[in-house]
Amino acid sequence: MQKIEIHIKGQINKQWSDWFGGLSIRHAGPDESILSGCLPDQSALYGVLSRLRDLGLELVSVSSQKENEGELK
Repeated sequence: MQKIEIHIKGQINKQWSDWFGGLSIRHAGPDESILSGCLPDQSALYGVLSRLRDLGLELVSVSSQKENEGELK
């Protein structure tokens, strides 16, 4: 499992959490959303990133760490 935190420009409806692999969605200001939580592997992360791309949303940052590691990379 990997802990993920993705910052994007724009507001995503919090009800879309299931569509983004169960990641939680919170808003950081009027024009930024943060998706965070755990995904099983890199493939699942790329799936979430593909969905964000398909929606035309701009990535600000992506951080991930394996559950047994220390800080986010």
